[in-house]
Amino acid sequence: MAALMERLGLGGREVTTSGHSKDFVLKVVQPSLVGLMDGSVSTLAPLFAAAFAAPDLAFTIGLAAAVGAAISMGFSEGLSDDGSLTGRGHPLLRGIITGGATFIGGILHTLPFLLPQASVALYLAFGVVGFELLAISFIRYRYFRMSFLMSAMQVILGGALVFVAGILIGSA
Repeated sequence: MAALMERLGLGGREVTTSGHSKDFVLKVVQPSLVGLMDGSVSTLAPLFAAAFAAPDLAFTIGLAAAVGAAISMGFSEGLSDDGSLTGRGHPLLRGIITGGATFIGGILHTLPFLLPQASVALYLAFGVVGFELLAISFIRYRYFRMSFLMSAMQVILGGALVFVAGILIGSA
């Protein structure tokens, strides 16, 4: 696997303090984490505002938010630099990785709203959001040597602020 990653330009021989290839962390993990964080958090407000204001539209609005965020983040990452100065890899590949991770982060907590019962969908979506935030915390712990507890607190605080904003807007 390491040889394949190196041939694709996604991994090198220099190893970080966490035991992972510096290239892999810089070119794959970091853009994936940025996308996953953005998709998981930025789509919460529109999704939960819709879930409280117009439950029948929650899935459609969540899907639109996930797709829009994925396109936006993919372009943002791909256009942020060409990789020659920072060593972050090819911009197209970083854009695809970031956009894909953003979509995954946004669509996972949207999928429960395919269920016909809005209340069941809400509780299931709450659980999915919790899982997403813990997964983000674990990735930060695993690849960036952060304290899992501190990472979880930071990520959950950010997610909670956006979540509450969505509920307040949807309930108004």
